[in-house]
Amino acid sequence: MNTLREKVALVTGSSRGIGAAIARLFAREGAKVAVHGRDSVALSKVRSDIEQAGGRAIQVVAEITKFADVEAMRRQIEKELGIVDILVANAGFSHTKPGLPLEETSEEGWHASVNGNLTATFLTLKSFLPGMKERRAGNIITVSSAAARRPSPASPMPYAVAKAGIQLLTQELAAQVGPFGIRANCIAPEMIMTERNSEQQMPEAQKAALIEMHPLRRLGTPQDVARAALFLASEDAGWISGVVLDVAGGAVLVG
Repeated sequence: MNTLREKVALVTGSSRGIGAAIARLFAREGAKVAVHGRDSVALSKVRSDIEQAGGRAIQVVAEITKFADVEAMRRQIEKELGIVDILVANAGFSHTKPGLPLEETSEEGWHASVNGNLTATFLTLKSFLPGMKERRAGNIITVSSAAARRPSPASPMPYAVAKAGIQLLTQELAAQVGPFGIRANCIAPEMIMTERNSEQQMPEAQKAALIEMHPLRRLGTPQDVARAALFLASEDAGWISGVVLDVAGGAVLVG
């Protein structure tokens, strides 16, 4: 497979789950991949999987809520793999409980969710954009969530708000950098059965209820999201920019 042959890709938050699936698929399609996270053991497993399948990968550890760390990560990738052609800003996590009322949300939970999602995405883009603009080429994919696509009292509010910010940030960016030959798109997954969700041992009744919410009558997998990211990263999507792509089994229908 050579869809991304000779491209250099960074996938943030790729030690497990959606990010790891994207990194593995991009490598299978010929990209040289930088896998990023804070868990060096998990990163080593992803890198090893890629290398055993014949791909090329390096692992980078960085706290991407700190610009100096992001800049150091960028320099390491450029030294070891080359200039980043495809940036997947996937890292993010909810730091508050689902359905927690606003007035019960702590300042710490709010700031952690906003910083770990929206600010981390902003700083990552801020670091890699100058080089892309100078080369007049680049492909940016951000990751939002279905929680940002449909207001719900069951959502973790700070996370949903941060992810909604990522969507608008991506679209504003697409308008700003299009003249430089750079595309920017956003993926918004719904319930995805990552390792973390599987480990939570969801009760069968809850799982059945969630499946019923999806017109396609199943929950998503990391590979579902990875295939969407591959399309946006490829030249098949060369005329697509500023799009928020719902990978949600039909559960999010935006008119």
